[in-house]
Amino acid sequence: MQKIRKAVIPAAGIGSRFYPLTRAQPKEMLPILYKPVIHYVVEEAVNSGLDEILIIMGAGKDAIMNYFDRNDLDEKMDQYGFKDFPDIYYVRQKEQRGLADAIRYARHFTGDEDFVVLLGDTIYLSNENRTVTSKILDVYYKYALPLLAVEEVPENKLKDYGIIKGKEIEKGIYRVEKIVEKPDVAEAPSHIGITGIYVLGDYIYDYLASISPGKNGEFQLADAYNLLLEKRDVMAAKIEGKRYDIGTKELWIKTFQEFLRMRESRGDLRQ
Repeated sequence: MQKIRKAVIPAAGIGSRFYPLTRAQPKEMLPILYKPVIHYVVEEAVNSGLDEILIIMGAGKDAIMNYFDRNDLDEKMDQYGFKDFPDIYYVRQKEQRGLADAIRYARHFTGDEDFVVLLGDTIYLSNENRTVTSKILDVYYKYALPLLAVEEVPENKLKDYGIIKGKEIEKGIYRVEKIVEKPDVAEAPSHIGITGIYVLGDYIYDYLASISPGKNGEFQLADAYNLLLEKRDVMAAKIEGKRYDIGTKELWIKTFQEFLRMRESRGDLRQ
């Protein structure tokens, strides 16, 4: 099987839950200690062996492009996770029409290669020397099927996730039967929620083109997956590590504080 090299990072949301902070900067550029959130996401991709990166942006996101430009201070970057900035490509989502619509813009970049989607507002912290995404890719190479990263979700958070219905075929690995997007507790088929790492191939674009907009006029990735499930198997694997969702101001502040405590406990605030 060909090694996956490409990462697609959707970062096109308007950041309405961060208003008025996002009047001045994209939410992906909010700092977690001395690095913006998008730095951690790109770092996760690079350290997982994904050396070709596409960031899908929306209006007002030029700060992301500016951040990854070269400048005279970049010789210090090895203190912050990169020996050198990777080559990154950009495309602009013309309208705010949801995650599934954003991924459509990656078609020419990915071509006929399989690829990984990493969300632009989610940070992963591995409990080993290898990245969370690297370990998810190990499962993908084993099964050679579309793969979702998942985690246990508390009951009061089910309404915030895509929840899978599936059969556990080995510890922490599931064969997915259905995805229910942001269900009420009574409608949730399990407590296993999608975290934001997707391993896909070019077949997904036909399904993305077949779905209709849902709530708020947005195209839901879960709808494309449910069509995909009618034609082929889809796997899910629990992440090994911790996920930090930077989707609200409260979660951003909580993540900042937790990273600060971790760095203080090590006596190292550089990262």
